[in-house]
Amino acid sequence: MSVYQTLDPGTRGDQTEAPAKTRPALEQAFLASYLDSLTLLERLHRLLLDVIKDEFERVGIIDINAVQALLLFNIGENEVTAGELKSRGYYQGSNVSYNLKKLVESGYMHHQRCEIDRRSVRVSLTTKGQRVRETVAALFDRHAEGLLSRGVLDQTGLEEVTSCLRRLERYWTDQIRYIY
Repeated sequence: MSVYQTLDPGTRGDQTEAPAKTRPALEQAFLASYLDSLTLLERLHRLLLDVIKDEFERVGIIDINAVQALLLFNIGENEVTAGELKSRGYYQGSNVSYNLKKLVESGYMHHQRCEIDRRSVRVSLTTKGQRVRETVAALFDRHAEGLLSRGVLDQTGLEEVTSCLRRLERYWTDQIRYIY
């Protein structure tokens, strides 16, 4: 039985959520912290997109959006499919196929049907796409330098944050895999 669930005496042993007032204080505090961290993760992703958008406005790149810029950054020197991008990226609320199509139309990416599986399309960056990727990479490089120089995070702190996030990712992945 979950720490957040109790048996409801009016049912046949089904688990129902315990009212918040009957949970021990530590469990309530943990739940509040968990919900706060979920909100923070979502807000951080939106802020990342805003930071990229602001950088692009500063350097005069106005024909692509921040999600498309992240796609270009994550493709890098590779040749990938849309499915591979979905699995390695974080394109909240975006349609990867639509964005790839727009990037091809705008000259940021090449696309080619896979010889083995004609349904699959592989994409790679053009020179124009590589310039955008370099802009994003330079932005991230400045951020890393700023985090260190201002004492926001050091190597150890960043490794601890990353380790915690990877454990959370593994937990959520396990929840999806074993749902059925």
